[in-house]
Amino acid sequence: MNTLQMILEFLGTFAFAISGIKWAAYKKFDWFGGYVVGLATAIGGGTIRDVMIGVTPFWMTNSIYLIFTFAALLMAIVFHKALDKFSITWFLFDTLGLAFFTIAGLQKTIFAGFPFWVAIIMGCITGAAGGVMRDVLINEIPLIFRKEIYAMACIIGGVVYNVCYLLNINNEVTVIISFFTIVIIRLAAVKYHISLPHLHEEENIEE
Repeated sequence: MNTLQMILEFLGTFAFAISGIKWAAYKKFDWFGGYVVGLATAIGGGTIRDVMIGVTPFWMTNSIYLIFTFAALLMAIVFHKALDKFSITWFLFDTLGLAFFTIAGLQKTIFAGFPFWVAIIMGCITGAAGGVMRDVLINEIPLIFRKEIYAMACIIGGVVYNVCYLLNINNEVTVIISFFTIVIIRLAAVKYHISLPHLHEEENIEE
């Protein structure tokens, strides 16, 4: 499982970086701006989590995340036309990364001694906050607040992880169950256009 988790983490980091860089390109950012947006997307959630639970941010102890983001930038520059043809593949990588980072956030918070309700929140932040940073940097309303099931998939996956833990299910099996719960919810939400109801404002509200 450690090898699988490492592979998924690296793929997720690369996919999140590509996501941020592609959006930066759409907004006509320069190369440096694209790198910053890509890096924020890739490491943003984990950084917030680590700061909140009082540990050194993970990317400060391993430069591979910075290197992967730079590799994603080079790929986006060299193959910018071809990348548009692989949107489904990058969506899948993004979904896998979302699931892994959520579980990584859950486990790291639990190992730090926090209760499960905190771990679920930290798992959600780890998986989804990078995308929020990306959207803020490119001046867009964050995706998780306006359409699709994204952060809710993280929360449900965290609840499933908690239930498996309370039932004394083996940790590796718990990770697998939680991982596929998040992936299936995310894929189903996009395929069938499932989203949370929107808030509605009355037309005649006096200021």
